[in-house]
Amino acid sequence: MTHPVPTPQAFSVTVQPSGRVFAATAIESILAAGIRQGIGLPYGCKDGACGSCKCKKLEGMVFHGPHQSKALSEEEEAAGLVLTCCAMPLTDVVLESRQVTDESAFPIKKMPSRVTTLEKVSSDVMVLKLQLPANDTLRYHPGQYIEFILRDGARRSYSMANAPHTGPAVELHIRHMPGGKFTDHVFGTMKEKEIQRIEGPYGSFFLREDSDKPIVLLASGTGFAPIKAIIEHMQHKAITRPATLYWGGRRPGDLYLSDWVQAQLAVMPNLRFVPVISDALPEDAWTGRTGFVHQAVLQDLPDLSGHEVYACGAPIVVDSAQAAYIAQAGLPPEAFFADAFTSEADKAAA
Repeated sequence: MTHPVPTPQAFSVTVQPSGRVFAATAIESILAAGIRQGIGLPYGCKDGACGSCKCKKLEGMVFHGPHQSKALSEEEEAAGLVLTCCAMPLTDVVLESRQVTDESAFPIKKMPSRVTTLEKVSSDVMVLKLQLPANDTLRYHPGQYIEFILRDGARRSYSMANAPHTGPAVELHIRHMPGGKFTDHVFGTMKEKEIQRIEGPYGSFFLREDSDKPIVLLASGTGFAPIKAIIEHMQHKAITRPATLYWGGRRPGDLYLSDWVQAQLAVMPNLRFVPVISDALPEDAWTGRTGFVHQAVLQDLPDLSGHEVYACGAPIVVDSAQAAYIAQAGLPPEAFFADAFTSEADKAAA
């Protein structure tokens, strides 16, 4: 005789001020439940490492699974902040997240893809282009990412570097992490026509088009990939909001598509470009801005109260920018949109 498996109790999750409501159980994270039901919650890594999904709990009780203290400290948790990617509801919950709108997210799909080109654009960056099935459209916001599903079930996340209108191919910028399971393959044995399984789109990092505020686009390294997609989208949609791209690298070669950016400046009078190098060598003959890229923004724009910031790259850059811009330059917290590129090493460093 078989016994029916009990259905876990569902709790309601309400997100203010949008008023969006969805159901979640104590056996899946609030974020996973929201993604499944098309709710546009903010998030990045989905693994408790980046803190992008952090929001305030107004009512109810949750239980947090494993996460890194830099993503959510004990003090923050005691103050009522939650990481939706690893928080499970124990009661009905009310959250505050001003980045959630009443717009539903694009459907997440699994699909095969074929490698069409591999172009090494610097010593450690590969531009990879994927062909997607002709009969299946991947709809996404410029700035979102896809996940590669590896043979052992592991996943690796990369942002689309091209705007949707340039498709159906998808462009990715992949930095070599020596010893990395996937990037060693990309830089070593990957061949054109190879088939890779992908899933997406994921992420809440994309341009909010219902605003007319001037934009700061902040990128470090291959964090430029989703920024490039946003710039292409702005040009395509004739979005003329003032936008300044701050792109940082250790050495000039790290700004691997600076010629592409210069070409955009010629056709987008609303776009400015400030390259920033932190560790130039004498042979680089670098005469431009130096130092940390997030600090260059503060030097130029000490008052960010009327701006929106879109930041992407290494977690240390994104976290430093967020803290400084809100505390020192008056940026409203809900006007900071970010995607911190957490590597597998970052996720393991709990």
